[in-house]
Amino acid sequence: RIFVLGIGFFTLCFLMTSLGGQFSAKRLGDSPFTIRTEVMGALESRGVLRRMSDMLEMLMKKMDILARLENSTDFHKGDEARFPLDRFQPAAGLMERIQAIAQNVSDIAIKVDQILRNSLLNGKVVEGRRDQCEVPRDPKYPDCAGKVEWMRARWTSDPCYAFFGVDGTECSFLIYLSEVEWFCPPLPWRNRTVALPSPPPLPQVQAAFRGDLTRLLELIGTGKESLSFMKKRIRHLAQQWLRAAQRLEQKLKGRHRDQKHILIHIGFLTEESGDVFSPRVLKGGPLGEMVQWADILAALFLLGHSLRVTVSLKELQSHLGVPPGRGNCPLTNPLPFDLIYTDYHGLQQMKQHMGLSFKKYRCRVRVIDTFGTEPAYNHEEYATLRGYRTNWGYWNLQPTQFMTMFPHTPDNSFMGFVSEELNKTEKQFIKSNKVSSMAVVYGKEASIWKGKEKFLAILNKYMEIHGTVYYETQRPPEVPAFVKNHGLLPQHEFQQLLRKAKLFIGFGFPYEGPAPLEAIANGCVFLQARFNPPHSSLNHEFFRGKPTSREVSSQHPYAEDFIGKPHVWTVNYNNSEEFEAAIKTIMRTQVDPYLPYEYTCEGMLERIHAYIQHQDFCTTSSPPLPPKAKSPAMQSPLSPLALSPNATHLVWSPSAIRDPRAWPPVDSLQVWVSETRHACTETCRRRGLVCEPTFFRFLNKKEVFLQLSITCDSTEYEMNHLYPAVAENVHECYLQKEPLLFSCAGYNTKYRRLCPCRDYRKGQVALCRDCL
Repeated sequence: RIFVLGIGFFTLCFLMTSLGGQFSAKRLGDSPFTIRTEVMGALESRGVLRRMSDMLEMLMKKMDILARLENSTDFHKGDEARFPLDRFQPAAGLMERIQAIAQNVSDIAIKVDQILRNSLLNGKVVEGRRDQCEVPRDPKYPDCAGKVEWMRARWTSDPCYAFFGVDGTECSFLIYLSEVEWFCPPLPWRNRTVALPSPPPLPQVQAAFRGDLTRLLELIGTGKESLSFMKKRIRHLAQQWLRAAQRLEQKLKGRHRDQKHILIHIGFLTEESGDVFSPRVLKGGPLGEMVQWADILAALFLLGHSLRVTVSLKELQSHLGVPPGRGNCPLTNPLPFDLIYTDYHGLQQMKQHMGLSFKKYRCRVRVIDTFGTEPAYNHEEYATLRGYRTNWGYWNLQPTQFMTMFPHTPDNSFMGFVSEELNKTEKQFIKSNKVSSMAVVYGKEASIWKGKEKFLAILNKYMEIHGTVYYETQRPPEVPAFVKNHGLLPQHEFQQLLRKAKLFIGFGFPYEGPAPLEAIANGCVFLQARFNPPHSSLNHEFFRGKPTSREVSSQHPYAEDFIGKPHVWTVNYNNSEEFEAAIKTIMRTQVDPYLPYEYTCEGMLERIHAYIQHQDFCTTSSPPLPPKAKSPAMQSPLSPLALSPNATHLVWSPSAIRDPRAWPPVDSLQVWVSETRHACTETCRRRGLVCEPTFFRFLNKKEVFLQLSITCDSTEYEMNHLYPAVAENVHECYLQKEPLLFSCAGYNTKYRRLCPCRDYRKGQVALCRDCL
């Protein structure tokens, strides 16, 4: 009996628990990213309550039968004394309770049934309204219907859609596509005030030069050898940075500068990109990129801007406001940064996680790009059609958003880095302590020395050769025995070695690193090989796949073209006599330590200040292109250019209007016509100028050909990175159709190109004389 009573009570508890579970259950199809409060279906809930009531009634009947049977048996035995009447009172009380519960359950079933009927009626109204949304036919939103169709099929492909409230209904699609994205018009019945308000714009604060780098070192963080290297470099150059900032502050004379909120995301140091650099910092790996990033951080910080530094994808997502999911949705809030400095790895990471926001905010990005990206490779459609597509290009950015280590690609902006600057006392000490018969080889990795025995043997006849090749236990076999190898040296010890040496010699690799400038700054002569034919993506594996067609004529073209003799000697290493003669001459030549101004701390601060103040790719727009029609009524405006006094080129007309906001100032413009085998880069350089791509818009007019006395039997405009240009043999002139393809780079023997050149400040090729 006790067992039966226990079973009955346990069953009751189980049924009540099950009922609670049924009411709180979620549908199997629910998104794990959506919180719902559900009331189960009417049939399901009524069925549960009915079964519960039936089981209670059955339990009550069985207990009644059991009680009668027990009473009858005990009476026939005549043992009434052993079975007093009150022993059945608990059972009777339990039966009363079960009966009351059964009645309550029956009442609950009736009430729930009423509630569910009303809920279903109201639900049909709500769901009907949610499903009554129709895709609007608005010509201002031509992509709306297609986007809704895509959402129907793919809205579950990324949890970020559920995060923004998409639940599979037509209305949720339209709400998302009109309020989160911008492909559909706003729904008229939506209460737009309930949307989360956008955060107020950040207050404009005037940037003030900083006098201490301690906070920057904290911002950079810890945990990677690469970060430790950058912090050591910043500490080492701290006093030079601070003095340079003071000089630039005096030069600007209190000019107003808005403080920018800047995110620095060093993508190649993230774990997701592989971070192959950090483990190699102490093993002779390339340091050029980290040298440049350390200097960029120091310059931006000293100029007074507000910085955030990230070297992880998780931190990047947090700073940007990336919603949970796979990166298909826009950011949850407006971008809180005025500028983002990153590299190609970081650019790819942002595109993967910012959704449509990447297209909206990419004008704020600055890409640190060692070897440069030419317009033909940057324009996605053109690169695909013309065979210029590589793994690194096709971003459709303004070409000047790419920032290079050396000023080799005028289509890009020259960012640079700094070398240690010596005072007069240090320069004099170095000159008096130089060892004229001492040479240091450029190359920390043993592979660079392989196959160079012939050159080393000649050099060894005249000079003591020193190396800084990394090794762990055994001397690298590629390094001859007559070479004194110091192993990998800390930066300050390497500097001391350069201050003693007469010659710093390169064997063709690495290309365009900072070490040759450091050697020249410490009074060394740099000897390098001339490449014949020049190295490029067409004939050299290293450049294959890089978004540039640049032809590299030596290991360090900047040193060859912008510094030259007596500090830099570029010779044919395949000619032993020329190589040996150069060594003899270098030993007799006296040179002073030399550092171009643009690679000093002040030069870099000056350059970055000018970029931040004047480069705005979010609001500026190019002037209209030449009209398609050839009718006299639709001729383009008169050219603001005029023939120079000697009639060799065009200049800005004194009577033409000058926009004071234009940068660089238009007064610096000169228009020259190239030879058929010369790019505009070479055409301007031969005249002591530099090509300025922002001026192409003033050349892209038919009148300019007439001003230069160029006969045009026909004038067409097309997408081609060599235009504007003329095919003189057939008198055909071509104008540029796509402004993103204006390019200083590139040539074709068929064309003579119209080239926009400008002057530049002595020692600062990135800036014209009046650009600061």
